[in-house]
Amino acid sequence: MNVMNVFLLQAPAAGPDGSLTLIMIVAMIAIMYFFMIRPQNKKQKEIANFRKSLQVNQKVITAGGIHGVIKEINDSDVILEIASNVKIRIDKNSIFAAAADANNSQTTK
Repeated sequence: MNVMNVFLLQAPAAGPDGSLTLIMIVAMIAIMYFFMIRPQNKKQKEIANFRKSLQVNQKVITAGGIHGVIKEINDSDVILEIASNVKIRIDKNSIFAAAADANNSQTTK
């Protein structure tokens, strides 16, 4: 007997009308929203608020791991002093966290 004939002779499977499948899809989307998307958006807002609240003489860490003190703040970049009389210009978006916060989180572990 041909394989195609076997598939044609099979009866359609009897099952739910699809409402259970729809409920499961909605539940999975809700779970993804509350456990993945919402916390990520919250974290991004916290980082944006931190970058808006930067002040001169504040200790920070860049995304590359450079520790320094802010000496000047412009619209899109920051002058960071990493040693005495050694200053670099970095993008605001590369500032990761306050050095004091990073030190506190390391000592509590």
